[in-house]
Order: sequence, then C-alpha cells, then structure tokens
Amino acid sequence: MTAPNPEFEADCIRRILAGEGELFHALISPCERAIYFMLMSLLRNEAEAEDAAQETAIKVYLNLKNFRGDSQFRTWVLSIARNEGLGRLRKAGTRREDSLDAETDEQTGDYTPAILTSWREVPSEALERQELGAMLRKAIEGLPEIYRNVVLLRDIEEMDVRETATALGITEGAVKVRLHRARALLQRELAPKLEGFAPRKKGLFGWFK
Repeated sequence: MTAPNPEFEADCIRRILAGEGELFHALISPCERAIYFMLMSLLRNEAEAEDAAQETAIKVYLNLKNFRGDSQFRTWVLSIARNEGLGRLRKAGTRREDSLDAETDEQTGDYTPAILTSWREVPSEALERQELGAMLRKAIEGLPEIYRNVVLLRDIEEMDVRETATALGITEGAVKVRLHRARALLQRELAPKLEGFAPRKKGLFGWFK
C-alpha cells in the first residue's frame, strides 16, 4: 500500500482544478487497489467491480472541487466508491449488507479467545507460499460483507481506525468490534489448515495496530 501524501495530493488537486487534467492519474493511482477491493467486496463480480471503479474515478474527477480536506483524500475517494457500489446494489435489488451482528457493533466485553494471536500470525516464510496466499484470499472472500470490508481496509490496505470508519460510514467502535470478530472468524477457518506450516525460525507477526 502506498502511504497517503497530503501535500502531493493537495498540489495535484490544485493544479488539476487549474487545468492540468493529465495529473489526475498520478492523484488517483495510489487509491486504485483500495477502490477495487471495496467494490469487489460489495459487488462480488469482477466485471461489475471494474466498471464501478471506472465510474468512481469519473465521479472523483468531476467532484474534485468539492473536496475540502476534512478527511484524507483516500477516505473521501473510498466513500464515493462505496456509494457507487451500494447504488448499483440498490438498483439491482440485491443489497447484501449483512446485519446479523450489526446491532451489536458497539458492544464491548469478553470474546472467545482465538487460536492465533492474529489471523496473520504465521511464519513469514509460509506467507510466501502460493497456496497459503490463495487460502487467505478465499477465507477473506468468505467473510460476511460487514466483516470483509473492515479486514480489507484495516489489514490489507492498512488504513487506520478513523479512516476506515469514515470510508465505511460507521463508528470507530464498530470498526474495532467488526475487525475483532472478522479476525476470529478467519482464525477459526484458517487455524486447522495452517498446522502444516510449522515455523523454521523464531519471530511471528504480532498484533495489528
């Protein structure tokens, strides 16, 4: 993931609005993967996600003048992507937002301990294996949407809690609870399959921040 560069983004936006439209690719390209992840998570269709990503880019370009810098540029872009995806789902009549635990997002307290400290707490050499990468992707894709989106933004795109909450339109508390539950689900799914990936050296991935 490319870390946001607010100074570069602000300069690009200013120059684009002044007529240098060719700079838009440089501005939007660091967000492209996160946009696609968000839309693929919502739409579950590659062609539809790619089309929605193109539409998102167009809407970002047309609405650049409305970006006030109250949040990170990437957060603002992902909010547009999410609205684009949800709009397509509503139009198709297939809204898939899972609500099974949404009403308890703000709960705190005890949870069943997970088998691993973190769902990515596995030997670094094992993470390099193609089969494990495919296993992780499949497990993430199998999560309910409300958990999958949080994992993609927090653990894959490495967005912070506040930025994730803004992009998803939920509270920071909901982000923390959903991420905890998502990791627990991933651990439950992956732990039995990871038994063959025994560490050959010390040093495991620790907690995500």
